[in-house]
Amino acid sequence: MNTKLTPQQEAIIRSTGDIRINAVAGSGKTTTLVEYAAARPSGSRILYIAFNKSVKQEAIRKFTERGLSNVQVETAHSLAFRHVVPGSNFRVSPTGYKTHEIAALLQFPAIGEKHGEYIIANHINKFISYFCNSDKTKVQELNYLDTITDELAGKFVRSFYQVIEDGTRQLLARMNRGEIAITHDFYLKRFQLMNPQLPYDYILFDEAQDASATMLAIFNSQKATKVMVGDKHQQIYGWRFAENGLDKSPFSLFELSTSFRFPQPIADLGSDVLGWKTILGKHTPVTITGAGKGTAKKTKATIARTNLGLLLNAINFITDNPKARKIYFEGNISSYTYADDGTSLYDVLNLYNEKPDMIRDQMIKTMKDVDELEEYIEKTEDVQLSIMLDIVKEYENEIYDILKDLKGRHIDEKERANADMVFSTVHRAKGMEYDVVLLVNDFMTEAKLEKTKEENEQPDFKKLNEEVNLLYVAITRAKTKLLIPETLLPKNFPPATCIEPVAVKKEITYEREQPVSGAYQRPSGTNAGKGKTPGKSGSWVKPAGPGRSVPAKTLPGRSTQDTKDAYQPWTTDLDKELRRLYQLDQPVSQIARDMNRTRGAIMARLKKFNFFLD
Repeated sequence: MNTKLTPQQEAIIRSTGDIRINAVAGSGKTTTLVEYAAARPSGSRILYIAFNKSVKQEAIRKFTERGLSNVQVETAHSLAFRHVVPGSNFRVSPTGYKTHEIAALLQFPAIGEKHGEYIIANHINKFISYFCNSDKTKVQELNYLDTITDELAGKFVRSFYQVIEDGTRQLLARMNRGEIAITHDFYLKRFQLMNPQLPYDYILFDEAQDASATMLAIFNSQKATKVMVGDKHQQIYGWRFAENGLDKSPFSLFELSTSFRFPQPIADLGSDVLGWKTILGKHTPVTITGAGKGTAKKTKATIARTNLGLLLNAINFITDNPKARKIYFEGNISSYTYADDGTSLYDVLNLYNEKPDMIRDQMIKTMKDVDELEEYIEKTEDVQLSIMLDIVKEYENEIYDILKDLKGRHIDEKERANADMVFSTVHRAKGMEYDVVLLVNDFMTEAKLEKTKEENEQPDFKKLNEEVNLLYVAITRAKTKLLIPETLLPKNFPPATCIEPVAVKKEITYEREQPVSGAYQRPSGTNAGKGKTPGKSGSWVKPAGPGRSVPAKTLPGRSTQDTKDAYQPWTTDLDKELRRLYQLDQPVSQIARDMNRTRGAIMARLKKFNFFLD
């Protein structure tokens, strides 16, 4: 062994019995687990459970390089699949069920609600996920209402709870009988209900802070010596019904508090952000030692809290950097234009444009207009559709050119290290690291956290805690340099060469701010009439499309009043002014400000004149 270990790592390797390890970002937890496995008695059978497929592949490489052929590496789902599916009559649906497919399978009677069968089907889909990720053995042991946050959605679910619960049980029973394809969550749940005893002497469970209760139940029931590792402050998947296994475990606690990824100032920043949790109640201060000594600035990434925030920033980047020909979206750019159930951003755009013949999604196709879609979103808390609608309202028909341009610059995964910029939401950046990181100004701030607590009689502390975790995870992706909006810096944080505050003229705001659970939240204090969508400012502008009104949005550095001309038609004089400004080599962002247009509108117009041709 050539690796020099810290005293904390050596204590873990020498330990006996069941243990849990709280490991800060970049603290070498995989290296620690590899050396732990190497120190076990010869011939020991060891299982390592990885968080996802990419982590699994990396772990296989590291265990193989260490010569540990006695270690089996699996994800929770690959482990369950091997024990449930082969030799059975089950067939797996690779993408799960769309809302309209569930409605067709269950054939609900009319319930007197517009699109009621689809709203019920949407809730059944989520109830199935809730059950399959729980440790319960029967659907009836759960109260699905516990997952609902929106008042209108809650009212709907209470009115049709028995229909939703019965449909959930019926669909699960049909999967169990092999009558219909099973989902990935289903075979994991079935594995738990089989009460398996796995043939291993040691089981190492990674990312335990974001484990499903189902997998924790399987893990905790094993007779093997158990090791769980994670960072309780990196729990960011509560909206997927994940639980923090580290906090719930009685195992002996060990710490890995030295990060080899970043220097001390970034470690201090991460600690100080976690200190915001004192606003929410009791919090034990976190000490992180930053031992990173990186100086490279090759890999650069922009990380956002939301898909919309990321898209806004990506558009700003390519318009201000037209020579940047290589960009990469973590998870591939297509994943940002399709919902998990296959609904396309273009379906929402075609509904917005009142072009029903061009809509492919069968559920969206039944809706007459955007108002009906918004009502559906409110009653289902469908966060992915909500984000798609936000993007459509922001860019309208510019979406075609914008996505074409972004996809034209997008490179393959194997070339991602050579990208001019990598773009990622914080969830997709989990487990990644980059030399230089730029944060988008759409995370929870200290001031907003304090305000949220003050204004809510019963704030959801669990969700607010995850919002703080999201910023901590984003900050700790940086190895050499972090560019952070000044609004996200803790009060009185000292200057550091590796941390560059970015001035923010206006905070990025959207009509809908997505809570960490993924639930849709209607704007408060609004009273929108037919065909209108309220913005935070309450002001309205008339768009190009027939019979619609959209909010005048607040964009970076722009006031609501600034964008009042954004939807006005282009004239000959405006085109002349656009050409003049562009030929003066002004940045697109400056042209947009001068002409009171969005950057997307300027970019689309310039493309029409072939100004961006190489």
